Amino acid sequence: MHPDSREVRRASDPGNANLANPRRGWGLSSRIVALSLVLLLVVQAAVFAVVQANIERSARQQITQELRVDENVWKRLLDQNAQKLNQAAALLAADFGFRSAVTSGDTATIRSVLDNHGARIGASITALIDSQMQLSTAGEGQNPQALQPLVAQIAARLSRATAGGQIAFLNQVPYQFVLVPVRAPVLVGWVLMGFPVGQALLDDMRALSGVHVALLSSVSSGTGSSSPQVFASTLPAQSIDPLLQWETRSAKGGSDTPQLLVAGESYVVHHVQIATLNAPVDQLRLQTVLLRSFDEVVAPFRQTQLALAWVTALGVVLFGLGSLFLARRVTTPLRSLVAASEKLGQGYYDTPLPVQSSRDEIGDLAIAFDKMRVNIGAQQSEIRQLAFWDRLTGLPNRVRFRDAVHKAIAERQVPGNPASAPADALQDGLAVVTLDVDRFKLVNDVLGYAFGDQVLEAVAKRLTNLGLHANDMVARLAGNEFAILLTHSNAQAADTLAHRVLKLFELPVAIAEQTIDLSVSIGIASWPGDAGDADGLLSRAEVAMYAAKTRTTGVQRYTAAMDSSSSLALSLLSELRHALEHQELRLFLQPKIAQLESRPKAAEALLRWQHPVRGLIQPLEFIPFAEQTGFVRKLTLWIFTEVARIWHTLQNEGEPFQVAINLSTRDLLDPEFAHRLDVILAQYQVPASGLCLEITESAIMDDPQRALTTLNQLHARGFKLSIDDFGTGYSSLAYLKELPVDQLKIDKSFVMAMEKIEGDAMIVRSTIDLAHNLGLTAVAEGVENAVIYHSLKKLGCDEAQGYFISKPMPADQFAVWRIGWNAKLTDNRRDFGQSIPMPLA
Repeated sequence: MHPDSREVRRASDPGNANLANPRRGWGLSSRIVALSLVLLLVVQAAVFAVVQANIERSARQQITQELRVDENVWKRLLDQNAQKLNQAAALLAADFGFRSAVTSGDTATIRSVLDNHGARIGASITALIDSQMQLSTAGEGQNPQALQPLVAQIAARLSRATAGGQIAFLNQVPYQFVLVPVRAPVLVGWVLMGFPVGQALLDDMRALSGVHVALLSSVSSGTGSSSPQVFASTLPAQSIDPLLQWETRSAKGGSDTPQLLVAGESYVVHHVQIATLNAPVDQLRLQTVLLRSFDEVVAPFRQTQLALAWVTALGVVLFGLGSLFLARRVTTPLRSLVAASEKLGQGYYDTPLPVQSSRDEIGDLAIAFDKMRVNIGAQQSEIRQLAFWDRLTGLPNRVRFRDAVHKAIAERQVPGNPASAPADALQDGLAVVTLDVDRFKLVNDVLGYAFGDQVLEAVAKRLTNLGLHANDMVARLAGNEFAILLTHSNAQAADTLAHRVLKLFELPVAIAEQTIDLSVSIGIASWPGDAGDADGLLSRAEVAMYAAKTRTTGVQRYTAAMDSSSSLALSLLSELRHALEHQELRLFLQPKIAQLESRPKAAEALLRWQHPVRGLIQPLEFIPFAEQTGFVRKLTLWIFTEVARIWHTLQNEGEPFQVAINLSTRDLLDPEFAHRLDVILAQYQVPASGLCLEITESAIMDDPQRALTTLNQLHARGFKLSIDDFGTGYSSLAYLKELPVDQLKIDKSFVMAMEKIEGDAMIVRSTIDLAHNLGLTAVAEGVENAVIYHSLKKLGCDEAQGYFISKPMPADQFAVWRIGWNAKLTDNRRDFGQSIPMPLA
């Protein structure tokens, strides 16, 4: 872009205008000062809030703790008073003269003694109760008629109470009572003494702990609770009404404030319930209210908060002045950098930025900006190089090659003609040739990546020396894949060039005294016959190249059938997933006969695919593909789950019945495979010994160490292990002694031909002997007729399996087949004895 046009665009851009004029609106320095002050005030406000919350929390905790101590003091005070009463009553009960008066019924003496002892300890109520818990004699000035109901209510309970004293009401006044037996030497009565719980006791509590105390009572009836009444209180008289109002609100559902506010002073309230022995008709209840002033506790902290407020105000002033000074020091040199960096943003990398003389962060920033200018200029050149060119070979990369193909197609398209028109309908066509160096990974693995890079450079050099037209292009697409664009060519000419390239690579490549024989696989696609756009042309040339590599033909021209096979493979994987999710898979069982008993003792689980359109699909049509893609692991787990689900139904009259399941290479290489089987077995409560896992020799030989680890894990869990297709591998004997297997399964290719080919019969006989000598069982599959069946029985084969016995059948039909088999087997034994001529297919 021309510099003048950049300047016009910059001047018309309001964002750039703001950048060029930093004084417009709030400047940076003003924002720094404002932000600093706001942050300081926010922090100080948070500090104030935290301090205030901590003060209140600490004060409440302190008061709560003190009130708990006060509660203990109050209870202790009541206990001490009870002990005093109890001691006085015990002293009276132990007095010989008093006991004599009680024994002789001297009422005057009894009353005189009761009055004297009561006056000495301050007891308001003194009385003698006979052994039948009836009021006998009351002290002077006491009303026997009023005291008698109290005696009837509480005397019996006081006589059994373990505590020193109990609270009870008399004429709606609380008293602390004690009851002491009088014995001479047998029980002749009881001394009852009562001490009023009133103002004197509350004053003592106030003097001891400094806490305000109020003694409240309330009357509850069936219609609700009445307003509380104050018996006694250490509070000022003007505080009584607010306390009663606060208690009334609390009784009706909770107070609107957690503290009692009286005459501007806040109190924390703590209730102590007092248990009473008698329960009047109107349910009179008694409780003690302890109150401590909240304001007295927090008063010392208020001075600290005031001092903190003054410090905050001074800090705001000093912080504002310092921020203003710092902001101006920062923004002044930044303005010059802003103006200079605008030119940098416009693409003028050759104009140096002004560097500040000061060696602070601003000076460092100016130096860093100038270095960035130099680096960006260099990087722009490098990015353009990397974006379109391969660094190793110097050839165009995939992006540049695609652009070139796209441009060539755009120049050659004839208006009105579809892109898929035949090549001879156009005056000038083009072709793309892709090639891949064969076995290049082996070169890297054996000779190293550095040597592999030199090989790629040699390949690029040979391709660039082909003598192409001026507009043709050679590119490196990725790794060891190259491409050639022929701009004046068709498929036939491209095929000729491809064979030239093939001939060219018949000559070995010599690098650092090392000679390497190279070969390439080449694919050809032409426009417009094979594709109508650049991406399609490149894709189909690569499809042809991979087809050439698979078929080892060297050169392969693209055909539509190549894409259909690729899409078929993708479609098959998608359909397999769909089949697994929509219950299209079927479990089949093929029975195995125990040769000695001719009874079905086992079966092999087989997989079938009931396709909704294509019908029943045999395993050979999808199992190899599933193994190639790794999907076979999901199929194995599906079979295992289905077998475990029906395993209990296969057991017959207590006879153990075993089901064999085939494992793939992918299963043996999965370190979590054994754990996955554990989960399924636990879910269906199936013992591992009820299953036999069949493994092919090839699956073991792919990675013997990992396979052996998995097999040991399975064997340790109790699974029976069988070598399937035994005899078709190459290293089975070398590993057989290390494998924890229980069974050898002779491949059917030997079993089916043993009646005609003596060599196969010898292999079967040797395999059976080998299995028995190793302590293993032998299973023969492929038993197709009676001759083979009886031959195997003579050789001592343990189990037989094949179409002569039964074809694979759906799992739900197996039980019916077994019943029929056992029934015919019983008939045969009845007719022929133990010599059974042949199994009943």
